[in-house]
Amino acid sequence: MRVSLFITCLADLFHPEIGLAMVTILRKHGVELVFPRGQTCCGQPAFNTGNWAEARSVAARMLDVFESSEYVVSPSASCTAMIREGFPRLFVNDEALHARSEALASRSFEFIEFLGKVLNIKSADARFDGRLTYHYTCHQRALGMTTEAEDLVKSLQGVTYIPLEGKERCCGFGGAFSIKMPDLSGHLANDKAERIIETGAEAVVVNDTGCIMNISGALKRRGVPVKVIHLARILSGEVTAP
Repeated sequence: MRVSLFITCLADLFHPEIGLAMVTILRKHGVELVFPRGQTCCGQPAFNTGNWAEARSVAARMLDVFESSEYVVSPSASCTAMIREGFPRLFVNDEALHARSEALASRSFEFIEFLGKVLNIKSADARFDGRLTYHYTCHQRALGMTTEAEDLVKSLQGVTYIPLEGKERCCGFGGAFSIKMPDLSGHLANDKAERIIETGAEAVVVNDTGCIMNISGALKRRGVPVKVIHLARILSGEVTAP
């Protein structure tokens, strides 16, 4: 099995350790990995702000870059959803590019989704000695993900899992949404931080880099030392305690 890694803009710039953790886990399970160096932004910022001409240009490049990939795996549900839902919408009036976008969509997976649906990994071969809660990121809905990540969190050795009230509520990031509607975004981030603090957890699992940054900021502004961790870093054995 051969997987092409799509490491998103935010992960590459701010949390490259997430990509390295993914590499560790996938290699452990015998997956051959490649990193196409021509990859760029998926075009989601342009898409969400209505600049579809620019988004089409970026998406067309991505189709070329990942054309021969058996699977494409990303640490972000948001960017994976852009490929799966956004690319076909962008090329609905171009038969050839639409067919190529649909083909790429069928081969593209968020990392935790890939572990469960393709590698059939249902429990974690890792440990976390501490109190842990979990935030469900919005774009997992677009991928049809439900409890895959939470189930892995619960199965960690040594963990004390504490459910998060309103775990499915947006953290307020939403990419361009946080810029267009900062007051509402801030309210959502503050509410998410309060709910996390109420759990008494020492760390929270968050599987999208934008959400990691937003939730981390809200917690830091309160002076609360709750760690915000992508699940890949725990599953790889990089993080074993708060």
